[in-house]
Amino acid sequence: MADKSAAVIRSPISVAPMMDWTDRHCRYFMRLLSPSAFLYTEMVTAAAIHHGDADRFLKFNSAEHPLALQLGGSNPDWMASATAKANQYGYDEVNINVGCPSDKVQSGQFGACLMARPDTVAECYRAMQGETDIPITVKTRIGIDDKDSYEFLQTFVDSMVEAGCEKFVVHARIAILEGLSPKENRTVPPLNYERVYRLKRDYPELEIVINGGLAKIHQVDEVLQTVDGAMIGRQAYHQPYFLAELEHHFDPSGILPERREIVMQMLPYVESVLRDGEPLGRVTRHMLGLYAGQPGARAWRRHISENAHRKGAGTGVLVDALAALPAAECESRDDHEKNAKR
Repeated sequence: MADKSAAVIRSPISVAPMMDWTDRHCRYFMRLLSPSAFLYTEMVTAAAIHHGDADRFLKFNSAEHPLALQLGGSNPDWMASATAKANQYGYDEVNINVGCPSDKVQSGQFGACLMARPDTVAECYRAMQGETDIPITVKTRIGIDDKDSYEFLQTFVDSMVEAGCEKFVVHARIAILEGLSPKENRTVPPLNYERVYRLKRDYPELEIVINGGLAKIHQVDEVLQTVDGAMIGRQAYHQPYFLAELEHHFDPSGILPERREIVMQMLPYVESVLRDGEPLGRVTRHMLGLYAGQPGARAWRRHISENAHRKGAGTGVLVDALAALPAAECESRDDHEKNAKR
């Protein structure tokens, strides 16, 4: 069980909950890159926590604060039970998933399809609120299927505000529940930031965090002119150093860490994971993008991918991957010089 940090730093940046990606190992790594970003767990179903081993789903390292648990579900009793257990672990927020469009999630009657059932979400919200004093928040889309209007979004928000919700994370795309895969739902429906901006204008008292398509610092700066926060998704995973650059952008007084330094800081954590009997790859798979866009990135990824799964693999894999970088950088410079002479 984790101790809650004494003070939670407020930051306009958060990292999206991403299934199979933002597990506790990924979050520990991201925390080294960004000391203040608000981190979210991957979605956990309320049923799994209610019926299963809570420690398996809820344990985390205290260094991960500030941290939100994202819950999926539509049964008020199970959502309340999961919230009560989460409260014991010291999370800083519990977030209701009303944005995931996958078939599996729809079959469980939660995720984005719940936008059409605001009364159900509100009932869950009230039940959860009775189990904790920490904020209960909602992550939603701007619409679903043919319900692609500001009025539809507003009706959903009004219902949640009446239940007591004060913070909404809004993915600025509709979800197409039939005909598009979850991956396509992250790219095919067009972004509509203006609908989220309008929501903030109409509800200035609410905390509105925007999500979707944010991959450049200037884009983050632009949305923060209107809304309260920016949630980074795939960019934070595929190019995690972007989190360090954002951290430095908003706090220039801090030192922008070197990638190599981040790796060295990860070694003690990796050792602890190995002692617990987990394989190296469960941690290193989240680190493959650290050198994305840099000379030697391919050598870094290749060395880890080829060696992390080997029997007895340990922190030496990461150290050796770092050692491969200077040679790769030299090769890159040599290739550049050859091409310049042609």
